[in-house]
Amino acid sequence: MIARFAPVELHADASKLSAGDQKALPKLLDAARVIDDIFLTQVWSGNPALRRKLVQDKSEVGKARLHYFDLNKGPWSELDDHVAFLPDVPPKKLPGANFYPEDMTKAEFEMWADDAARGFFTVIRRDADKKLRTVPYSIEYKSDLSRAAKLLEEAAALTPNKSLQEFLRLRAKAFSSNDYYDSDVAWMKLDAPIDITIGPYETYMDEIFGYKAAFEAYVTLRDDEETAKLKMFADHLQEIENNLPLDPKYRNPQIGALAPIRVVNQVLAAGDGAHGVRTAAFNLPNDERIVQKMGSKRVMLKNVQEAKFSKTLEPIAKRVLGSADQRDLNFNAFFTHILAHEMTHGIGPQNNVRQSLKELHSAIEEAKADATGLFMMQYLFDHKLLPAAEKSLYTTFLASSFRTLRFGIHEAHGKGMALQFNYLMDKGAFVARPDGTFAVDFAKIQPAVRDLVHDLLTIEATGDYAGAKKMLDQLSVVRPPVQQALGKLTDIPTDIEPVTTSR
Repeated sequence: MIARFAPVELHADASKLSAGDQKALPKLLDAARVIDDIFLTQVWSGNPALRRKLVQDKSEVGKARLHYFDLNKGPWSELDDHVAFLPDVPPKKLPGANFYPEDMTKAEFEMWADDAARGFFTVIRRDADKKLRTVPYSIEYKSDLSRAAKLLEEAAALTPNKSLQEFLRLRAKAFSSNDYYDSDVAWMKLDAPIDITIGPYETYMDEIFGYKAAFEAYVTLRDDEETAKLKMFADHLQEIENNLPLDPKYRNPQIGALAPIRVVNQVLAAGDGAHGVRTAAFNLPNDERIVQKMGSKRVMLKNVQEAKFSKTLEPIAKRVLGSADQRDLNFNAFFTHILAHEMTHGIGPQNNVRQSLKELHSAIEEAKADATGLFMMQYLFDHKLLPAAEKSLYTTFLASSFRTLRFGIHEAHGKGMALQFNYLMDKGAFVARPDGTFAVDFAKIQPAVRDLVHDLLTIEATGDYAGAKKMLDQLSVVRPPVQQALGKLTDIPTDIEPVTTSR
């Protein structure tokens, strides 16, 4: 099970940091490690005690169990549909993780819940009378959040960068106030050599409603040269929005002006940012008030993406693409589409989409960002804003589809990819060949992608829960030709296990 994750060194150059930042960096790394402790508790109430028990087992089996526990942040294997790999634990990950009482039903919650109960930053517990009650994160995780806040304050006192000082102090304050708005705004404005993301963000762990945010941290170093190249994308984001294949009344006439993009190299990821399949990029915050006002920040983890490309995608492509098509695989197409994916999370409908689509939102949104990212790049090709490279774009995306499908269709990214793959197959844009390889039909791919973008954006714009469910039920499956191809990839690592080195 461990062998499915290829160990890989991630290099991040800290030698050019100022003296103050050199001193602040260890404080931030320590704060990120505190986030790991919080996340373990969020996944399952039994996690901390179980990990302490595993640490005490010095046998070879015990060491392997601890290793795989740490890879998954719990006793359930994410690559195996969250099935337990340890004894004496629930057989599968609880759909509500540790955000809700284990005996709570959806109907019970929906009859009782108010806005606070549905909020990102609360857990639901039972009082002495077994009635549901809402507990803010600032109370539920007070001890760990106090430790993390102290480290952030200490780092703020060391760094000379004003925007980093501002974010760290406001985020430390948010840990006790449970109000993350001001610190999210400061994070959007962060302009520093050390680019840190720390706090409760993504809602994938809440598989009941998709309401509750899990804690994560990324301590990264900014790559100024690569970041400068990407300004063109941000400059044309409103233009892409204005040309989406969507009823104009649903388009956003004014995307927030900031919408920064950062290319960074990861020093350390923790919590929700470091379990199972590793994040290659992210698009935050998820607070729709900020997205509507300021857009959202896209962070590209370049050294993580390079590792994934070399360790997994290149060997996959040699088996799922024909020999001629393999020449069109390249890292730039892979990297640029991930950028486009993250950017297009921030365009299209943003008003209460998450609440309308509930637990279906994450899978639909991931599919929307993938497909709209393809649409965006084609638009930029057509308008001479990018050098024409359609063959590389679509061929690399086809090969990368198998990389994502190997993660399983039990989680949002896999479900979203299966939906896209089958939609494009049904349109004839992806073709299964008799020899078991796959190819792109370049006469059909562009209109098929446009139709897919239209359908997904319309579901989000109208809050069409029934339509989203029908689409996912019909298309988020692994059909026989794909299953056969996936069966030929079992000896290739599924993902990476980062071992970060900095100098």
